[in-house]
Order: sequence, then C-alpha cells, then structure tokens
Amino acid sequence: MTTELRELRQQDWDEYYGTLELAFGGVTEAREEHELWNSLTEFDRFFGTWEGETCVGTTGAFSFRLSVPGGCLVDAAGVTMVSVAATHRRQGILTSMMRRQLDDVRAKGECLAVLTASEPVIYGRFGYGAATQTVKAEIDTSRVRLTVPAGTDDVRLRYAEAADVHEACEALYARRVSERPGMLARQPGWERLGLLDPESERHGASALLCVVAERDGELVGYARYSVKPDWDMAGPKGTVRLRDLEAVDPAANAALWRFLFGIDLTSTVEAHSRPMDDAVLHLVSDMRRCRIQVRDSLHVRLVDVGAALEARAYRAPVNLVLEVEDAFCPWNEGRWRLKGDVKSATCERTDDDADLALSVRDLGSAYLGGFSLTSLAAAGRVRELRPGALAEAALAFGSDVAPWLPHGF
Repeated sequence: MTTELRELRQQDWDEYYGTLELAFGGVTEAREEHELWNSLTEFDRFFGTWEGETCVGTTGAFSFRLSVPGGCLVDAAGVTMVSVAATHRRQGILTSMMRRQLDDVRAKGECLAVLTASEPVIYGRFGYGAATQTVKAEIDTSRVRLTVPAGTDDVRLRYAEAADVHEACEALYARRVSERPGMLARQPGWERLGLLDPESERHGASALLCVVAERDGELVGYARYSVKPDWDMAGPKGTVRLRDLEAVDPAANAALWRFLFGIDLTSTVEAHSRPMDDAVLHLVSDMRRCRIQVRDSLHVRLVDVGAALEARAYRAPVNLVLEVEDAFCPWNEGRWRLKGDVKSATCERTDDDADLALSVRDLGSAYLGGFSLTSLAAAGRVRELRPGALAEAALAFGSDVAPWLPHGF
C-alpha cells in the first residue's frame, strides 16, 4: 500500500500517539502525560504518515522562543515525537517527514529547528548538530560536604505545594532564560510540565515536593524534588531525586543545595539534568564522589543560516566569510559574510573568498557556544582557509556560560 503524509487531525491523536509509544518500546504512558501532550500539541505543526487507516510515522514541532548568546530570544521549532513503525523502516518515511517539516519551518520564518535525540546518529544527516551538554550527578552526601558563600544563612527556606507557587516559580524561571543560551521561554501551558507527577512514574519515590527560597519576603529560588526511601542493615540510605533547581544568586543556590544534602534518612542526591558549569561542582568537597556523567542534550539545526547568525551576538568582534555545506537544505549552501560584535550582527551572501569551511551541522554545534570551533577543527570538521580565521571565529562564537536545556520536550 502507498503511504500518505498529512497534517495531524484532533480525532487521530490517539492513533498517532499510540504509534509513537509503540516505537519507543510499547509502554503506555500515564493518563496525565497523555492529557498534557495532547493539550500542548499544535495540530497544524504535527504530521503523520498513514498507510490506509494505520499511522506508521510521526513527527511534530512546538513553537518555542530559544535563548541565544547575547540574551536574545529567537523563534525556533522544537522538533518532537519523531518515530517510524518498525514494520516500515528504510522506506524513506523519516526522510520525507524531515523534508516536510523543515520546509514548513522555513515557511513560518523560523531560522532554527531544535530537538533532543533518542539516537543522535539519526539526525546528523538532516543537519542537526549537538549544541549543548548536560550533567548527571549522583552525589554521596554522606561523604561530600558543601562550602557555601557568605549570605547563605540569610536565605529562608520553606516547604510549599508546587502547584500553589508555580506562578511565582515560572516568573523566576522567565527571568533566568536570557542569562543562559539554550533555555526555552515557556509558553502558557508549559508550566504544567514541571508539575507533572504521575504515580506510575515515581518508581517507589514520594510525590513531587517543593521548597522555595526567600529573602526579605521575595522569592529568590526553588527546588522541586522527590525522595525515594531505602534501608539496609546499616540503616537508612534514601535518595533525593532533584527535578528542578533555579536561583537568582549564589547564596540562594547554595541554600537550596545545602537543604537537599541535609534531608533526613538520605545519603544520595541524584541530579539528572544540570548545566556543564553548574556552581554545585565548585561547592562540593569531593567532585570524584559526585559520579559525574555527561551527555548531549539539545541539537540545533540552522534553517536559515543568514537569519540565525544575525539573531545572536558575538563575544568578540568578528568579520569573516563562512563556506557552508548543506545538502538537505540547499538554500543555505555557499558563502556568507558574518560581521558582528557584542551588540549586533549582519550575515549576508557574498562572492568573497571563504575564511572557514564547515557543514551546517557543525555550525549548529557551535551556534550556542557550547562546542568550540577550534575543537571541531581538531576533529577535521571545520577547515581554516585564512590563517587566523579559526581563532577569531572560535573566540567570537563562544559563550561566557555553558548553554543548557533545562527540560525536554
């Protein structure tokens, strides 16, 4: 039978989402998760591949605003829910969905597409490059101590129902977005993601807990977490599972971490998604006992090279010509002159000789400042065509803080 790629209809959502669940192992998600993702679905941005009445492929996009170097927010398509039924692999379905989607993103005037990859090897051929990394830590709080900055004792902590303080917490989060590339300005409805807590997903842990940090009656930070009790013959050895932690200054940040370290009957704090430069790594007495693991997180695809490079600022003055290779979106192919500084940038077509040559995938990896053009060049993925151009570009594309995606989509 032939297949048809079409826009998702509301009445087809259950069939569509069931195809996605089957592709990811066949485990049905909790009702609360179904309801959340259904409510967030932008039906004109989601596509399904159908064989008769059967959905055999899925993809979609959320409309996001992404923080980029310089503190600007850029329209970006958050690519999500990508799957192909195991019975229909290697038939070109994924390629046709990626083609339709990127054409649609371009038509909407969005210069970036971003995603988190179940398998990163899949998306490089479509021009996506790993642009941020995330830290997972399993901290042995029975042996690791914290050294906290001055002012930490001035921060007041109190328990709160997460739902009761979510508006204030969202306002604090919104203040933080422009401070770090890679963060998403959450649109209405997305605050529910931080409160999602189906019992079937707790795996023996408590319901979601929340502690807020205040100074002079003003919210300066919050932590959402759960506790999984555990015991052996030597006594309690529970685990604190940190979901979110945001703070506006070092003292509030340290106060929250100190609280998590000191929860009774626990000996481990698990933090599954923290920035590469998280301050807690400098508060702990022994980083080796934090069991640090690093993995890729946000992948970036420049859909409109000129607009994307103009949308961010640059850490140092830059004036160079990039030779960009982009077979999947050929409108980006060719030479672009980038001029920019800490305030603004221009990026236009040119016939001038190129200073650097690279693929759009590698440009995506460097875009948020998380991966150095110098390191990409050392891997043979960026070629310097004018002496000195690589150092100039690497400095300009860098970021003072590590880019970070705080949650998936």
